[in-house]
Amino acid sequence: MADVGIDLSGHTSKIVDEFVEQPWDYVITVCDAANEVCPVFPNKSSRLYWSFEDPSQSAGTDDQRLEVFRRVRDQIKRRITDWIRTQ
Repeated sequence: MADVGIDLSGHTSKIVDEFVEQPWDYVITVCDAANEVCPVFPNKSSRLYWSFEDPSQSAGTDDQRLEVFRRVRDQIKRRITDWIRTQ
């Protein structure tokens, strides 16, 4: 993310269970594995599923794998931008 100007150094992974009881307008999953195990959010929320390749499952050299992460990052950005425009 740093190569597109986003600093994630202060961020950590979180367990989704921490957020289940919070109100969300939308819950968006972006890979097959996440969609299959997505918990039920009891508050009113719209659940969207956007299928993207899981870059953590990519093979190849470090440079090849990095390219997959970058490609998927850019695809997600385009999808979010397009979705926001329609809301």
